[in-house]
Amino acid sequence: MSVARHPRPAELADASLEDLMARYVARFETRTPDWNAFSDASIEGYRRAQHRFIGAGASGKHDDASVIPATGFTLSIMLVPPGQGNAPHTHEVEEVFFILQGRCVVFIEDEEGRRLSQELGPWEMISCPPGVIHGYVNETEEDCYLQVMLGRGRPETAGFADASLFERRDAHLGGG
Repeated sequence: MSVARHPRPAELADASLEDLMARYVARFETRTPDWNAFSDASIEGYRRAQHRFIGAGASGKHDDASVIPATGFTLSIMLVPPGQGNAPHTHEVEEVFFILQGRCVVFIEDEEGRRLSQELGPWEMISCPPGVIHGYVNETEEDCYLQVMLGRGRPETAGFADASLFERRDAHLGGG
């Protein structure tokens, strides 16, 4: 007989294995790409689609019932077409970009505008600490897929470095 050495969370105490498997397995084919996951995603140069798996990430779309519930972190897959990326931003928690397919230039920058960049390929990643301005851009002619993880189950929406983008960071949610 097996013994669980840690208790289940209260909301899962009586869940069957079938219930757990149904709720905690997600397949890429059932994820709907959200091309409006972020307020900057409607701007040329920042277009990308989020495929949510665990939680909503920094999209702010925390009521998405199709995702696996997040507790300690979020996980999504971003589809970044050629010439696209995201606006420089920060988070209150760490964010990881892990390249799955294609190539992507990741960057960090300081508040004086100094930027360091590196191109990453499959199975390479960057971990961006809280409060460090960062982002990525696909400078190739092929789509790039990257896994994105944030270190909180319900992180704030992205804190864009650009003041005008920051002011409307919740616009895609109908609040700005």
